[in-house]
Order: sequence, then structure tokens, then C-alpha cells
Amino acid sequence: MSYPSPLWQPGAGEPARISDAPRPPASAAPPRPRRSGLALWIVAALLLPVLGVLVVYFLRFLGPAASIVGLVLAAVPFAVVWFAVRLIDRWEPEPRRLLLFAVLWGAVASVAFALGVDLVLQLTVGGLGAPVSSVIQAPIVEEVGKGLGLLLLYAAARRSFDGPVDGIVYGALIGAGFAFTENIQYFAISFIEGGAVQVSTTFFLRAILSPFAHVMFTSLIGFAFGLAARRSLSTGAALRYGLVGLLGAIVLHGLWNGSAVLFDFFELYATLQVPLFVLFVLGILVLRREEARLTRARLGEYAAAGWFTPQEVDMLATGAGRRSALAWARTLPGDRTAAMKQFIVDATALAAARQRSLSGRDAQAPAEERRLLERTGAARATLLAR
Repeated sequence: MSYPSPLWQPGAGEPARISDAPRPPASAAPPRPRRSGLALWIVAALLLPVLGVLVVYFLRFLGPAASIVGLVLAAVPFAVVWFAVRLIDRWEPEPRRLLLFAVLWGAVASVAFALGVDLVLQLTVGGLGAPVSSVIQAPIVEEVGKGLGLLLLYAAARRSFDGPVDGIVYGALIGAGFAFTENIQYFAISFIEGGAVQVSTTFFLRAILSPFAHVMFTSLIGFAFGLAARRSLSTGAALRYGLVGLLGAIVLHGLWNGSAVLFDFFELYATLQVPLFVLFVLGILVLRREEARLTRARLGEYAAAGWFTPQEVDMLATGAGRRSALAWARTLPGDRTAAMKQFIVDATALAAARQRSLSGRDAQAPAEERRLLERTGAARATLLAR
């Protein structure tokens, strides 16, 4: 049977009621209230004075000219990473406020944490020496500082932390924020010490060869927390997963720093770092396919109850289907691309809410399902209006 459009409905009758997700057993932990907005905004507000201290540090000790050079150059790899992460996040976009919080945590909180630990070590034991500091201290302290941000996001924003891809997105942006602040300092110092020649060399090493280094390290921690989220674990139980991811991040970070201090950097870069990055990219592609599979499975349950047609599920569960739907929406009177985008976003969020509802850990998920069903219905009506 052929249909006039991917959104065609077989009639005006009321769809069957989809069954509610099973309730959690009595022994399960009670669902936690969602206070992600308030908790994270409070933390973000507390970070603003720390940001002011960092700005004063750069301007006073590195000088305005060098700081501006460092800022402009550091913005280049950050923009590349931001664009790449947004591509990864396109299937089920995370709230922009949480993405910005992740960047702020990486650029401010984790940097302040690392500087604070270094200051304490300097005052107590006189420092650990350059090789030990670079290969052992820095990987441990920096990854712990970045990992704390992921733990906070997991605890305070669980509704927007659905699985491994979400964890990778948050971890990548925390790593990108940290690298941004660190690069400002590296580029500024290179400019002061060697002018354009030295800063160009530093830019090549950090912005061209390794813009995704910190991103990849911290993404391992995010991936681990994402696995815990997929299993609907409490924050305490998820911490065990996070510690495994933290260990992996520390090892990778230590190998990276060690390649510059103890080994031939370019040899290790070609034989180890590049293959690891390729595996990282392939892993993300596999996880994206898993997201699409879950979207198809959860929306298929709604299709069986009459809320969606099989053609809509096919459209929503594949990248090619979504592109075709957007192209079709552009041909409608008045160009209804915005309505189609909203339909895709709401339907994908509906699948994620259904997954949380099935876990029995989110008491608000059924209400969110009903709200999103209303929104998808309204978007469909807009698309099919004459």
C-alpha cells in the first residue's frame, strides 16, 4: 500500500492506549526528584568568581597582548571540537544549557582544581619534578577534576543523561573546555618566549595534531557513566563505572604526556595515538547506530498501538529517512522545515522517555511521554495542514 507522505495517518480514530511501563519493585530505590536546573545553575554561579581569578591571572602574569594571542589561537581548536561534538549529538540533542555547563566546568572548575592541587604540592613537598608531574600527577589530577563534572551532571541531570553517547558528548565538551584554557596559557607563553615562530610550532602540535586529546581522555569517563545511565543505576552505583572510565582516561593521558617527555613523540603519535583515535571514531559510529536501534524499538511500540505509522518509524529511525522528511517538508506551502525538525526532536525525545519509563527509575517519564505524544501530534497537524 502506498502513502501520500511519511506522515500520513490511516484514519481519524483515537489510537490505542500504550501500556504504562512496569512499576519498579518495592525493593528498588525510590525515584529522585529532578532539580537539575537549580543545582547546576548554583554551581555555575559559584564558578564565576573562579573565572574572574583566571582572567586576572592571564592578564597580570602573561600580559594583555600575549593573553589575546593565546585566546584567539585557542578558539580555533575549540571551534573544531565544538562542531564535531554537535555532529555526534545531532541524533538526540542534549539541552544547550547542559552543554554550556560542561564547557564551563572544563574551562574553569577543572583547571582551578588542577592548579590548586599543584599549589598544595608545591607548598608541601616542593613539587614532584617535571617527568613525574607531567606523566603521573597531571593525568591523575586533571582527569579527576574533569570527571567530577561528569559525576555532577549524572547526579543532577539524569533525565538528560540517557546513555553512552550522552556521556561522550558531555565528557568531550568538558575536555574541550579544559584544553581551551590550557591552550591559552601554552600559546601565550610560547608567544612571550619565542614570538611567532615558537607559537606557530606550539599551535601545530596542540591545535593541528592533537585537538581531540583531552576530548578523547575525558570521553572515556563519560562513556562509563553513560553505560551506568543505560542501566538506570543510582549515582552511588554509577560511581563504580566512572572509576573504571577514570582509570582508562588517566592511562591514555599518561601515555600522551609520556610520548612528549620519555619517548619519541611523533613515533608514538603515529603508532599509538592515531590508531586509538580511529577506534574512538568507530566506537562513536557504533554507538550512534545503537541509538537509532533504540529509537526504532521504542517508537515501534507506539506504532503498534496506532500512535505512529510504520513509515513514520522508518523515517525517524534512520538518518536517510530524516533527511528525506526534511526535504519533503521544504516542498510544503510556506516551507514547514521547522515543524518537521520539531517533530523529529520530539519523537526522538519520546523514545528516550519511553526507555527511562521502562527502567522504572524515572517516575516522571510517563507524564513526559504523554506530553511528547501531544507535541508530536501537534507537529504532525502543522505539517499536514492545508
